[in-house]
Parts: sequence; C-alpha cells; structure tokens
Amino acid sequence: MPQIGCKCPVCTSADPRDRRRRCGAYVTTEKVAFLVDTPPEMRLACVEYGIDRVDAICLTHAHMDHVAGFDDVRRFNTLNGGVPMRCFAMQETIDQMHRIFPYITDKKNSMGLFRPMINFVSNEKAFTIGDVGVERLDVEHSFPCCGYMFTAPDGATIAYICDCHVLPEKTVARLEGVDVLVLNCLRERPHPTHLSLESSLGYIDRIRPGRAYLVHMCHDLSHRDFLERLPKGVEPAYDGLVLDIQKGDNA
Repeated sequence: MPQIGCKCPVCTSADPRDRRRRCGAYVTTEKVAFLVDTPPEMRLACVEYGIDRVDAICLTHAHMDHVAGFDDVRRFNTLNGGVPMRCFAMQETIDQMHRIFPYITDKKNSMGLFRPMINFVSNEKAFTIGDVGVERLDVEHSFPCCGYMFTAPDGATIAYICDCHVLPEKTVARLEGVDVLVLNCLRERPHPTHLSLESSLGYIDRIRPGRAYLVHMCHDLSHRDFLERLPKGVEPAYDGLVLDIQKGDNA
C-alpha cells in the first residue's frame, strides 16, 4: 500500500502502518542472520533498517512480489568476501529462479562480483542455518509454494506462511501450539489463492499459537480497523515490526 492510482481511505491514510511493502522477513540470532524472500523493496528496507549481514536465504515461492529483489543479494556476496550464499527453496522454485535470473552463478568471474553468487539447496528435508532449525511447511497456493517453521536455540518456534489459501491437515497439526504464527490474510472477501480474514482466524483458532500476526493484507482494512476487530493475541503486522521470540513467551 498504497496501490497505484487508488484514493481509498487506506491508500491515502496518514498512518505509517498503512504503507505496506511486499512481504519479507529477516531472522537473526547471536550467530546467524538470514532472509525469508527477497521482495521488490528489499534493498530499500535493508538500507532503512540497517541490515548489513545476510548469511543465507529461504524462499517461499517464485512469484515476483517475493523474489524481484533477488538481484540485490549480490551486495551481500561482496560484504561476505565473495563467498557464494546458500539459498533454500523447493526444487520447483529453484528451477523457476534460474529461468527468472539466468545469470545467477556459484562462481567468481574475471569481471568482479556483479551477479548473485548462490548455491541453491532443496528444502525438502529439515536443515539448519547456523543455530536455527528450519523445516518446510506444505501449503496450497495454486502455485509451487511453502512456508517455514523456525526453531531457535532455546526451542522457541515461529512459523512463517505468507501466501496460501489452504493449510493441509498435516501442516495444521505441525503448527499446533507454535509460539508465534505469521499468516497471510489478504482481505475480507474470499480469494482463490490467498486466505481471507475469516479463514485466517479460523486456522489461528485451531492452531492456538502463543501469538499471531497477519501479513500480506490489501487495502480492504486499515491497520486501525484490524486492531479493533481482531481477537486477543492476534495483530496485523507492519513494516519494521521487530519480534523478540523466547520459548514460552506468549506476551
């Protein structure tokens, strides 16, 4: 938000929380830092929030609102001393990324670092990034897509699902009792590939996370509207939101 050419109350809102970039996340511990997706405004967000370290990337899917900023990963290759970076994704997403960015490489070249240097790794099996455990979560988005479960060194868990319209039963079961759930909620009206407000809250009620945050909202509702209507423990996310997650901390 705002949408191009739209004069609705949300797109013209003076509340900075109603100015929403495309979805992405930055996960850090004392030992590691990594990105979840590389949306179009990634470079601007990294500059604004002082992000100067990225050790790896997790991709949810290859829609352009989640990967269009991938070219700027090359700056982190330079900051990392010219070392290729691991990027975890579904095999379908890896294949799509090579078609979208055919110049991605895993080797240096004689002309210097001007291309993203990436070692793509399938996320089919659980893996670790530094001291963070990572597990792929299957979702239905009418396009190859996934979410992620991250487990901190102290056992705290956060699930990140930015795009889907259905959560398979095995995913719902895996999410039960997660400390923090980040879940997409496009709008109030039903949508064929994204969760609506009613369906998002339905899943949250079943999963019963310690806390839940809604992402990927369009201009149907303002941030204030969401705050007034959402149940306790559920909030709309906003650009720049920082979460300090600890095991059993449901505050």
